[in-house]
Amino acid sequence: MQNIRQTIYTSKAAGFRIILVIYLIAIGMGVLTFLYTDPGKDILWRLFLADFVATVFVWLAGAVFDNASVYDPYWSVAPPVMLTLLAVWWQSYSVASLLLLTAIWVWGIRLTVNWAFTFKNLGTQDWRYDTYKEQFPQVWQLINLTGIHLMPTLIVFLAMIPGFYLLQLAATAGFVTYIGFSICIGAALLQWFSNRQMHRFRREQPGKVCNTGLWSLSRHPNYLGEIAMWWGVYVMLLSVSEGFYTWTGAGALVNMLLFIFISIPLMEKRQLVNKPEYSNYCQTTPKLFPRSFTIKRP
Repeated sequence: MQNIRQTIYTSKAAGFRIILVIYLIAIGMGVLTFLYTDPGKDILWRLFLADFVATVFVWLAGAVFDNASVYDPYWSVAPPVMLTLLAVWWQSYSVASLLLLTAIWVWGIRLTVNWAFTFKNLGTQDWRYDTYKEQFPQVWQLINLTGIHLMPTLIVFLAMIPGFYLLQLAATAGFVTYIGFSICIGAALLQWFSNRQMHRFRREQPGKVCNTGLWSLSRHPNYLGEIAMWWGVYVMLLSVSEGFYTWTGAGALVNMLLFIFISIPLMEKRQLVNKPEYSNYCQTTPKLFPRSFTIKRP
């Protein structure tokens, strides 16, 4: 029994298999929730309820394994699955719909692969979660459910709303649709190249501050890509819709504010503690948006 427990918490392969099963069950629960929710209800409400149920199940599974990072791939798995199933449900196969699904799957696969690369095992969770757990042990699971699981789920759901409406409209793609699609693909490539450069840098210069390549243009090019991704989805909707849908940009806006005011400050506070030279890096490199495009070579 002890050997089985040790394998579960120390083996990367075992962790992958367990998380795969958790997510297959979560997807099934989400689909059933959607199908058995009153069809007379607003489609957004039915979708959100399905998303909510799946998230709560992932939270419960993470609590069983005492690892909140079980939720980490949800950010990149839920949008492709939800939008694809919705496209099939509506039989939405227009060019605009297919462009959206292509962009979402390219982004989702890239982000999930990056998670898989950095995933160690079920015995290791994100350092931020460890911090919250140590600081607030009495209310840790409440913070875990609301702040680590439900808040990101809500933000990503809001960011997906333009995609929901785009599929519902099933309109013909226009010039601006392709601009939005290009933004999404460019965002995914930005994330891919920046993460690849960071992984290589950490192998070659562990403990140092990465200030070359894309990281010489922005302190957080990967986050910039994540922000741009959802603005691209929003642009795709605007290209085929009336002005009524301008409010759907709220999701992309909230997502951007999450990174600017929460994710980036948390990351940089830790970097400044662990790497004193990060202060100099902050003075020479913009936080998010590049001031120039002169890349510093390694």
